[in-house]
Amino acid sequence: MKDLAETFEYLKQFLTDERLTKIEHFSHESSDFVLPVMDDVYQFRNAAAIIRSVEACAFHKVVAMEEENVFNPNLTVTKGAETWVEVEKVPKNIASLQNIKDRGYKILAVSLEKNAVMLPDYQITEPIALVFGTELKGVSKEVIDFADETLAIPMYGLTKSFNVSVAAGICMYELKQKLMRSGIDYKLNDQKRLEMKLRWAVNSIKSGKEILAKYRKDHNLE
Repeated sequence: MKDLAETFEYLKQFLTDERLTKIEHFSHESSDFVLPVMDDVYQFRNAAAIIRSVEACAFHKVVAMEEENVFNPNLTVTKGAETWVEVEKVPKNIASLQNIKDRGYKILAVSLEKNAVMLPDYQITEPIALVFGTELKGVSKEVIDFADETLAIPMYGLTKSFNVSVAAGICMYELKQKLMRSGIDYKLNDQKRLEMKLRWAVNSIKSGKEILAKYRKDHNLE
């Protein structure tokens, strides 16, 4: 952690005062307690809208499971949110979900299947990975079968479902509110927050990756 802190201190010189203030301020609300997982989402506008909603609720990470489609956000829609949100791309398979589960997440598929709990009624008590499906078919059957639970958004009209990006936005916001009202310590610990601040700094600096790589090489850091 000392190396991380020293690296961040080094990178500060390349940041404007405004950007550094923003990084320091918004990092304190960031959380990985809810991890959005995209099940082969293919429309780039949806991918971008999801990134934007995730960042607005300060979760700051998305896992994109890819099979037939590439998770490729449209940068005109994200409005800069891609600077702050980490996208982890993994193969679309059960092994990828098992890896997420091994990190300590309960797997929740957003689907009406398997006696789904309605979002307003859901009690969040532990870290959850929320899996959203493709635009046409929803969450795949293999994911639903693997999931610990399913979660659904109540519908009040004739339409049977929300667009995936809208569903993600609703879920992220509602779960954020639930966490804020709870007594759960849902925010990042000191090390994770420092790692995120370092990533934000690199993404904010022109040639940031090259500057970071040179610093690490010069200081014999992995």
